[in-house]
Amino acid sequence: MAQARIVFHLPARHHDDWRAARHLLLFRRIEEVFAPLGAAIVVRDRQDGPFQGGDTPAYDDGDLHILETGRARGPGVLNASVAYLHPFWHLDSVGVLAESSIGARVFDASRVRTKPAKAFYERMQARFPAQRRSRREQDAEVTRFPAGAISVFLQGPLPEEYGLAYAGGEAMLRAVALGAGGRAVLVKPHPLAVEHDAGVIARVMSDGLPVTPTNANVNDMIAASVATVSANSACAMEGFLQATPAILFGPSDFHHLAETVRQPEDFPRALARVLAGPEPDYARFLFWYFARNCLNVAGAAFGEKVLAIFARAGFPPDRLGIRADMG
Repeated sequence: MAQARIVFHLPARHHDDWRAARHLLLFRRIEEVFAPLGAAIVVRDRQDGPFQGGDTPAYDDGDLHILETGRARGPGVLNASVAYLHPFWHLDSVGVLAESSIGARVFDASRVRTKPAKAFYERMQARFPAQRRSRREQDAEVTRFPAGAISVFLQGPLPEEYGLAYAGGEAMLRAVALGAGGRAVLVKPHPLAVEHDAGVIARVMSDGLPVTPTNANVNDMIAASVATVSANSACAMEGFLQATPAILFGPSDFHHLAETVRQPEDFPRALARVLAGPEPDYARFLFWYFARNCLNVAGAAFGEKVLAIFARAGFPPDRLGIRADMG
């Protein structure tokens, strides 16, 4: 059998600089670890194939294809994305982010040891909220909000277009404004969809609904909030680092610790439930999610975990020409 290649499907604009792009770090790490061991790696345009193709045999050509933020499922294909917070990644045959296979796994807090979970949680808190950092660049200026607010994080049109929202961003924002029970409603547009989300906010405000648009640091918003609201935003995970509950208006792969709303009129009941408690075990959950179910590109076991994922996809080391002398 001919040696299978590892084919990276990356955005065309990054074909010359993908090794330096932070959001493509997984691909650089795969090359660094496996190319010296015999793997043959090539780069293609992410659009050369059914990038959003769902179930497809299109990648079943004998090579292993890795699609950056892909949604394809079928023989010979894996999808890759940052798993909400660096340095963790999804490398998944089912999908990434809201569609990752983690969503179908069972979280059992009793099977997660307290000490490592607590240590992990504290490290993540020190890395993100303590330094006011996020997955994306944030405003350095500190913004103070009244305590007891609700933070809504819009995500542009993609959740609806991808079928990953039970309600559109405008319907979600209206539901929160109407059901907030007098609490301030802070709303932030997505940095990659500012124009779209600004339109959503403007339409809601034009009807006299009380929302406060902001581009403040997400950590400042969360610190003042009793809950985050989104379709399935990374900001919900960031909220967990401040022990802030999440209310989601879409499917997610971290639904285990969130309140999910399928109809906008159900928001007030969801809010009442998260306010009533009890507080979820955020430390155990985040340890389970990231340390046990994601790839840490800086972790000591990175190579072994990647090989296990490749093997489950039908590409053991010998098929990829990878020698067994790792480390």
